[in-house]
Amino acid sequence: MRKIFLVLMLAVYGMVTAQTAKEIIDRNIENSGGLTNWKLLNTVMLQGRVILGINDEYPIKIYQQRPNLTKTTITIGKKEVATEGYDGKKGYAMNYADNKLQAYADYPAESFDNDFIDWESKGFEAKYLGKEKVGETYCHKVELTKNVNKSLYYFDTKNYMLLKEIKKDETLLYTDYKKIGSLMMPFRIESSSAKKDSDFVMLINKIETNKVLPANTFKF
Repeated sequence: MRKIFLVLMLAVYGMVTAQTAKEIIDRNIENSGGLTNWKLLNTVMLQGRVILGINDEYPIKIYQQRPNLTKTTITIGKKEVATEGYDGKKGYAMNYADNKLQAYADYPAESFDNDFIDWESKGFEAKYLGKEKVGETYCHKVELTKNVNKSLYYFDTKNYMLLKEIKKDETLLYTDYKKIGSLMMPFRIESSSAKKDSDFVMLINKIETNKVLPANTFKF
């Protein structure tokens, strides 16, 4: 009888934690602009500066368009240089050894939407892992799993904004949220990794949404 009781309690606990994770994700989507507004977002153009290492700082622009088009450029001297992107068929990234763009057949194109949008229909499982501090802020910790891939997300317990994301090879910190139209977006993004070879701090000063981008924007 006790074993049956324990099995039932574990089943109930599993449903509660899954529901809690879903509620946290739903609150994040709602508080950051709402599902409808996120789905109405078709293009984004970010402009600011990126800090690499200690003293290397460059103006940066990032263009994104549904479903997975992207392009990143930095300005060196007075010349704007593409460093990475995906044009819908091919992915490109800067080969710094040869100082030129190189096409990659296996380039992993990323979805325009984050993993939270329609996460269930994308095949993710969500699990609530309790509360944990990010700096001095208490956060809800949620794990999203798909196949063998796992990512951790930390949401501010007060406003449900995403403050931290841990992927397989990268940790991202999001701060300085501001409202762009109906959507809340971070204006400071910090990336770090175990190898420390691609760490950066991005300070955004301008975000434009749903602008019609020229047809050749993502071509290289």
